[in-house]
Amino acid sequence: MERWNVVAGKQLAKSALMASGALRLAGEVAGQGIVILLYHSVFEGPDSHQNTLDMGHSVEIFRRQMEIVSRSYDVVTMDDIPMFLSGEKRMPRRPVAVTFDDGYANNFEVATPVLNRYGIPATFYVTTDCIDRNQLPWIARIRRAFRTTERLCWQSPEGSVFPLANRELRETARVAACKYCAQLAGDRQERVIEMIESTLGLEPPAPDTCRMLNWDELRRMVREGHTVGSHTVSHPNLAHVVADELKSELVESKRRLELELGVPVPHFAYPNPILTPHWTTRTVAAIRRAGYRTAVIATPGIVRREDDPLCLHRVASSRKLDAFRWNLECVFLGRRAMS
Repeated sequence: MERWNVVAGKQLAKSALMASGALRLAGEVAGQGIVILLYHSVFEGPDSHQNTLDMGHSVEIFRRQMEIVSRSYDVVTMDDIPMFLSGEKRMPRRPVAVTFDDGYANNFEVATPVLNRYGIPATFYVTTDCIDRNQLPWIARIRRAFRTTERLCWQSPEGSVFPLANRELRETARVAACKYCAQLAGDRQERVIEMIESTLGLEPPAPDTCRMLNWDELRRMVREGHTVGSHTVSHPNLAHVVADELKSELVESKRRLELELGVPVPHFAYPNPILTPHWTTRTVAAIRRAGYRTAVIATPGIVRREDDPLCLHRVASSRKLDAFRWNLECVFLGRRAMS
């Protein structure tokens, strides 16, 4: 009871601060910056996809969040950010950009109608192999494999044996598998993922498990005013792959997108699959050589004028509505967002 009272008291204090406008005023005093919001999926029922994706928002929560963004903040795009950083363009007082990672079909089927309703142009960073194959990103495939297998143990490619008797042990094995696969790219990565699924007694997931975007849908999103960016070819951790794979992941994904969509693709999002770091000075240099104008990282924070356009902070959107606006105000203040 005492703990409940403390939590309730904190929530009341947050609500009072929000209602007073003090946080908003303090954020404006703190100096101009841009918040880039990060989403992955929007589902009618996100809990039904927990064996593949742990990063989904319900339609209603997403709709209400976009309503808040449209009414209380100033929507900008990734195209605006390089001009802000170079001093060519001044941003409105409370700028927010909306982005999605990976390329799930629900971005088109569910999210874009909401975005269009509120006049919010978003940027969708897609993994081109997932689009071409209509196959889940490897991280989702590994999560599905370890959560649904009936096997009692798993031997890793490095020879370690992991028991799978309960959820906690399965999670330990899943993390180990992800750490191994994050260092692989392209065909090498795909062979290992297929081997993991096979040793766990599973086939690769059927396309209807969670469909990925197709090229026609992406073209329509571009026509509707949204932006498509690169999220690599096969979603490795770029800080941990060899030089040739790093170059290929950046150059080939950009080339493929531009060929299919018929528009320049100057924006990139780093995958952040489990290993640290997920970007380095080497990867930034490679991104610059590949011709990108912006690149977003997974480290939370606000974008300030002194930032490098090839390592821009983003903020993962809370799935709790009461935390969403509070977190936005905290980030504008230069503070860390809290769940």
